Amino acid sequence: MFWYTYILFCDQKIFYVGITNNLRKRVEQHKKKQSPYTKKFSDIKLVYFEKYESRRQAEKREIEIKKWSIAKKKSLIRGDIELLKKLSKGHKIGE
Repeated sequence: MFWYTYILFCDQKIFYVGITNNLRKRVEQHKKKQSPYTKKFSDIKLVYFEKYESRRQAEKREIEIKKWSIAKKKSLIRGDIELLKKLSKGHKIGE
């Protein structure tokens, strides 16, 4: 069984980071307002995910991404590795 760390973009303003072992089902739960945190949002889009061999790996990555700035999350989602590296080194670059 695989585990996923994923990012949702909610109501065009909030990033939600979570983990699951069934990505399709979990995203549907979010969209059907079956998740306590995301039930208040009307527009929920899956914008990014990573696949892991274990729950522990997915949880570790979830915690890491949750601590990131909006700019870092956007860079990850876009696949802009160079900007992500710069932001990780503490450079102040506009979001």
